[in-house]
Amino acid sequence: MPIYAYRCSSCNHEQDVMQKMADAPLTTCPACKAEAFAKQLTAPGFQLKGNGWYATDFKGGGAKPKSESLPPCQGGTGSCAGN
Repeated sequence: MPIYAYRCSSCNHEQDVMQKMADAPLTTCPACKAEAFAKQLTAPGFQLKGNGWYATDFKGGGAKPKSESLPPCQGGTGSCAGN
């Protein structure tokens, strides 16, 4: 279950709450009981490292072909033979 950071805009009370993604967001501050409790935007708590699927399949987007190696009909240079 994800942990969400909440903050009350009335009394500035902050609290981390473990909730299911399907649960409704909390609105009542547990400290002052005001209806000003809201989720905060925070950075994810993990980092992808190493040489697993992330590094080999997604990191950097992979090698892109140079336009010189493409036929002219697909964005390369020169003339298109056979067309």
